[in-house]
Parts: sequence; structure tokens; C-alpha cells
Amino acid sequence: MFVADICLFLYKQMRIIAVRTLKEYAKEFYPAEQALLSWYEEVTVAQWNSPNELKAQYKNASIINNKRVVFNIHGNSYRLIVDIEYRLKIVFVVWFGTHKQYDLINAKTISYVKAN
Repeated sequence: MFVADICLFLYKQMRIIAVRTLKEYAKEFYPAEQALLSWYEEVTVAQWNSPNELKAQYKNASIINNKRVVFNIHGNSYRLIVDIEYRLKIVFVVWFGTHKQYDLINAKTISYVKAN
């Protein structure tokens, strides 16, 4: 395999921005820690090229638009909102919280939240 081929292979899988934010959420919402870790591990090996491919793997995910997706975490007790750049294979963590907190926000317009 050529070096260029190896680089292409490495970037076919999804990259998550920002892992630090996920870790902060796991600390804040401790009951969801293992579920967030499982989601992270599954997504880092995913190779989605479109919302349809994502939906085939996560039937309970809500596709908000071509970029924004809401995942049910820990038996639907929590919600994770991400933006996905399918062409670049990047998943941006936008928001995480309880289902009750999710009901108080607009998933289409909420902005990224920086971890402290």
C-alpha cells in the first residue's frame, strides 16, 4: 500500500470534534457515561456518506437536515445533537442533555456549546 492510500484509508472513518466536550458531558451526566462512550466507539468506525447511511445504522436517530442529527442516548434518557460533514467524515458535537432539557431547546438552531 502506498502512503497516499494509507492516508485515504485512515480518513474514511468518522472523526469526532470535540472529544473533550464529550468527556465533559460524561462527567456532568454520569449515568450516560457508558452510553456516550459506546456511541463514540461506534461512530469513530462508521463510514457514513449520507444521512441515509447513518439512518440505516441508527434507526432511532432523528435527521433534522442534511447536516444535523439527534441521537437518543442511554435508553432515550438523553439527547445528543451533532452536525455531520459527510464528505469530510467529521462529526461536530453541538449539544448534549437530558430529554427534558432537549424539549426546551430548538434542535435546528441551537449553537455549539464549548466545554469549560
